[in-house]
Order: sequence, then structure tokens, then C-alpha cells
Amino acid sequence: MGPVLAGILQLLALVGALAIVYVPLGNYMAKVYSSDKHLRVEKWIYKGIGANPDTEMRWPAYLRGVLSFSVVGVLFLYLLQRLQGVLPGSLGFSAIEPAQAFNTATSFVANTNWQSYYGEQAMGHVVQTAGLAVQNFVSAAVGIAVAIALVRGFARSRTGELGNFWADLVRGTVRILVPIAFVAAIVLVACGAIQNFSGIHEVGQFMGGSQQWNGGAVASQEVIKELGTNGGGYFNANSAHPFENPTPFTNLVEIFLILVIPFSLTRTFGIMVGSVKQGYAILAAMGTIWLGFTALMMWTEFAHHEGALQIAGGALEGKEVRFGVGGSSIFAVATTLTSTGAVDSFHSSFTGFGGGITMLGMMLGEIAPGGVGSGLYGMLIIAIIAVFIAGLMVGRTPEYLGKKIGSREIKLAAVYILITPALVLVFSALSMALPTPPNSMLNPGAHGFSEVLYAFTSAANNNGSAFAGLNANTDWFNTMTGLAMLLGRFLPMVFVLALAGSLAEQKPVPVTAGTLRTEKPMFTGLLVGAILIIVGLTYFPALALGPLAEGLA
Repeated sequence: MGPVLAGILQLLALVGALAIVYVPLGNYMAKVYSSDKHLRVEKWIYKGIGANPDTEMRWPAYLRGVLSFSVVGVLFLYLLQRLQGVLPGSLGFSAIEPAQAFNTATSFVANTNWQSYYGEQAMGHVVQTAGLAVQNFVSAAVGIAVAIALVRGFARSRTGELGNFWADLVRGTVRILVPIAFVAAIVLVACGAIQNFSGIHEVGQFMGGSQQWNGGAVASQEVIKELGTNGGGYFNANSAHPFENPTPFTNLVEIFLILVIPFSLTRTFGIMVGSVKQGYAILAAMGTIWLGFTALMMWTEFAHHEGALQIAGGALEGKEVRFGVGGSSIFAVATTLTSTGAVDSFHSSFTGFGGGITMLGMMLGEIAPGGVGSGLYGMLIIAIIAVFIAGLMVGRTPEYLGKKIGSREIKLAAVYILITPALVLVFSALSMALPTPPNSMLNPGAHGFSEVLYAFTSAANNNGSAFAGLNANTDWFNTMTGLAMLLGRFLPMVFVLALAGSLAEQKPVPVTAGTLRTEKPMFTGLLVGAILIIVGLTYFPALALGPLAEGLA
């Protein structure tokens, strides 16, 4: 079997698996967030944190819950790293330096998992499991909760109440993330991923000599890092490491975990707003972009014009042979079109155009299908923009899902769209203009600029992957990427929840002959076009200086 055919078959198998679970998982998540009953373990949690899960919240109260919980998470994870040297199971590792501890704490709480450290050489068992792995669960649950609050904003009328943040957080963790992660961890362990709490030991090498490796609860953390679109690996090599991702089958399983909740949430959305066709329209837009990007990535990595790469069957530099060009290309697109950031290959070694595709995927706002929760609410914001554009074309007040899109709603949506590009471009410009440590940028010219642009695109979009030719473990990059991750995660949530509250207060608008049918293929096309045009106008100049210049050269 040729490598191209193998890649196509992997893609078809992945699409089939996602299609099989789409309806049952989407229905189940809708039931979880619509239920008025609490499990016994959930009641214990509510009692422990002093929360009343039956109290409805307006958007300011919901936002305060999101922010207060996240602040506590940052402080806890920061202290855990700073105290690592005196904690049990530290494996002899010392405390993490302040700038790096701040960067890591903000990274994992912001669902980014940007890592400027070598996991196997810096973090002990307690920090990895009680700190990083726990944040992988709860930061993902926060993203889903905010998305569900926006969906309730569309579904409810004449009330500003959006549900209860604490109930949404606990249910997302206990009823959705934990059960799926438990089953998937067993699958990974059965296929060769490790799961233990062993210390550091010597491992022999094929060519003689040995090296030191430590064990860890790797399979369980690997699963939630993908399922929660987090991305932080137990080892520095991330999902290219055989302890995390042993075989081509586990590689496909991990890609499935990355995509399954974001895609299935469109079904949840359709059920909760009372029209599954609306969910299918959003799904179609997400799927069109994802499949298009995957096809482009496989084409540029398989059909590169250089003779050596053609003989090798594609651009194999920086890719694991056991996954091949096809598996690596599918993984790279999935991880950058979502907020995952996990890698099974070296993105800096992709072709110029291939690297540009991964960067553009993040620049879209990671909405195809995007992160858990963040992908759905990002796509719904773009849908509001698309409806507004359509309304301007026909001279009619725009409406979406029975709600009028007035000046307040469009202003909130516009600010949401502008936040992330502003963070990316400003921080990238500052890093290029100001003197940086001489050992930070290892590559000059267009590729060096691409590394910096990729880093802040990844941080502000809460992705966490990197070109890896950039040494980001400096005070400047640790601080600036940390700020970009915090602002890129929580500022958009402010406007999403404010928009949800505004929509929930409206009374429904009856459908008339002039209402735009947002469940039709025409709207899906309009939605895809709006995404590409907005991103193109925003980022094309920066892309022209980096990956496009490199690819054309």
C-alpha cells in the first residue's frame, strides 16, 4: 500500500468513527446540560465548594464564576510548581523558576498547554497529575460551560439567566470528560502507552550506551490532553513519543479524541435551540474547512517539488516513520484547527506552505471544529457576523435563531473577533522590534519571523503548539506568551457571555418570508466565506512576510 493511499484510508476511517458517535454523544451532552437532577458525587462536590447548583445566573454572575475559578487555578498550579522540590514524588526535580511557573500555570488554566520546559526533566509526579492533568479536565469543562451559556442565550427568551456555572463545570467534568477519558486510557494502555508512578531508571540504546527515563501516569494524561483539546505532553516530544503514542492506531485514536467533542457539540447546539438542522449547518461549515485544510496539507507534504522528497514519498523530515506523512498531516491539521496544540511531528520541519497551513488554522480562531466549547462559541460569533453581512446586502434587520442582531450584539461580536488578532500582531511586532536574547531566534529571515508569529498565534488562540526552532524559555517570551494566553482565553469569554445575556433577554422574532434560512447550504457557504475573508484581510500581510515568502522561495 502506497503512503498516499494509506493516508486517505486513515482519513476515511476517522470520518467514519466521528460520524458513528456524532448523534449519540451530541444527544447525551444535550441531556447532561438540560437535566435538573444531580448525581450523588456532584452533590458532594457542590457541598465541598459551597455552591448552590440550582441558582440561575445572569451573565455577570456567570462570568465571575469563570474568572474566580480560573484565578484560583492559576494560583494553585503556580504554588505547586514553586513547591515541587519539597513535594513527594518530585523525582529529585527542583522548584520551577518564577517566570516559567507563571507561564505554565496560565498556560494550563487557559486550556493552552504551551510548554517551555522538558516535561520528563522538570516535572515530578505530583505536579504532572495533581496539577497539570487536573487542569486539563477543568479548563476544558470551563470552555464547554461558556459555549452552553451562549446556546442558552439563543434558546431562552425574556430572561437574562444563562444557567449555573458551577453546575455546568461539574457536570461537564463528571459526566462527560471523566468517563470518556477512563475508557480511552484503557485503550491506550492496551496498545502500549505507559501508566505507572515509577522513578528514573536507565534504558539501554540500540547503538550502545543508555539514557535515563522516568515513568508516569502517561496514558491517562495523554487522553485528556487530546479529549479536552489541551495538548500538553508528559514528555517533551509530546505525541511523537512512543510512551505517549506507540502505534499508527493510537495516533488515529488520539486524533479522534481531539475532534469528537467539538464536532458533536454542534448536535448538542441543534437540540438545545430546537432545530437539529441548525446544528448540521454549523457542522457542515466546520467539516468543509477541516477537510479542505487536511487535503491541502496532505497535498503539500506529499507532492513537494524537491527531488529528494519525491523519492522519499513526501516531506518526511521531522515526522515519525511509524505515522508517515499521511498520519502526521491529519494530526497537524486537527491539532491546529482545534485549540489542542499536541504534536506527533515537528511543525517547523513541514514545508513552507505546510507550516503556513498550520498557522492559518489557528488564525481562523480555531473554529473548525475548534476547542471543546471555544470552537462552538467562536463559530456562533462568526455566524452572527455572517447574518449581519447578509442583512446589509438585502437591507433587512439581521436575525439569527429568532433573535434580532442589533447594534449591541454586533458590537460585542466585532470586539470578540478583533481581540485575538490584535494580541497576535502586537506581541509579534514587539518581539521583532525589541532586542531579544541572542539564543531565542535560531533561524534568520522568513522562517525566524514565522517562528515568532507562530508562537504568539498559538498563545493568543490557546493552542500551545510551536515551530520549536524558537527558544521561548526566556523571561520575555515566558511573560509575553503568558499574558497572551490569559488575555486570549478570558477576554473573549467576557464578550461571549455578555452577548449570551443580551440574546436571552430578547423576545423571539417570528419567521417571515424575508427571514434568512440559516439551516440551508447557502448559509453554510456564506459562513465559510466570511471566515476566510475576515482571516485573510487580518493576517495576510503577516503571512506574506513569513510562510508565504518561505514557500514561494
